[in-house]
Amino acid sequence: MSLPTEPIGSIPRPAALLAAPAAERPARTDAAVGDTVRRLQELGSPVVSDGEQAKPSFVTYPVEGLPGLASDGVVIPFADGHQRQLPRLTAGPFRYTRHAVDYLRAAQRHASVPVKQAVIAPSALSLLYPPDGIAGYPRERFLQDLVDAAETDIRACLDAGAHTVQLDFTEARLSLKLDPSGGVLDDFIALNNRVLERFSADERTRIGVHACPGADQDSTHSLDVDYAGLLPKLLRLNAGAFYLQMAGESDPDRALSVVAAHLPADARIFIGVIDPIDPRVETPEQVRDRILAAARHLPADRLGTCDDCGFAPFADDTSTSRDIAFAKIAARVQGTAMAAEQLGM
Repeated sequence: MSLPTEPIGSIPRPAALLAAPAAERPARTDAAVGDTVRRLQELGSPVVSDGEQAKPSFVTYPVEGLPGLASDGVVIPFADGHQRQLPRLTAGPFRYTRHAVDYLRAAQRHASVPVKQAVIAPSALSLLYPPDGIAGYPRERFLQDLVDAAETDIRACLDAGAHTVQLDFTEARLSLKLDPSGGVLDDFIALNNRVLERFSADERTRIGVHACPGADQDSTHSLDVDYAGLLPKLLRLNAGAFYLQMAGESDPDRALSVVAAHLPADARIFIGVIDPIDPRVETPEQVRDRILAAARHLPADRLGTCDDCGFAPFADDTSTSRDIAFAKIAARVQGTAMAAEQLGM
């Protein structure tokens, strides 16, 4: 397929894994990773992932078990009223206790096609540092430790043969809700670029950035924020690909026109053609038509497709069934092939 298509990340976990006692969890997790990779390959997905079967969440995997964390960190409110809360760092130095390459290698053991790996953007983890500071551990020292750790996380995945490494930057759109002036977003962009600039131009062709308004328990945290306020700044990131939510957008043509006006010189734009919080399974024809609509704004040879967001970014999210997630992915793969044929690719 000449029009690339990739998963974003999380896929709902099997019930047996969710219910497994601690002693059985490692074996159940490996079985879930194997089943995820197998099913993605059977659907014809040219690139697969582990579906985040082992991550405690897409945000907090690097700090699982880190000493010096309190539970009363930044609160992320969702439109339906539920909340997610990040931990709060109480002491330094900051470090990663778990690296994404472990998840990558687990998936590669089961895969016969390229494997991508999602990592959390450093901007999200910067929210762990408290506004009133930490005695003896200034914010700039924390940020330096964070940048070093994020680089290590990404580089290990590249060195281990990841097809691509995807930075999950879901807090980008949320930042404009918290700070409409854009100052927080500017800080996030600058921090993420501090990490990305440590990689060569060739390496950055294998590094992408994912942005969405959240997708947890069939709700979003920032879909009401105007995409036009985010996209021009987002596209300043020094990344080789951008994975952009579009299927759930109320006016995708307007958003795509903004992308076209700020299209980076060499980056590929993966447009979301599957809405993970819509219980209806898209048809391949719907996916095809969304791609053809995007091709009216963007060069076809700079396009790719993806899901808007992961289907279960937190371990306890069961709002979408595993079978529905795979049915949606099948529609994406099939619809992308149909669009590629129509575009003559």
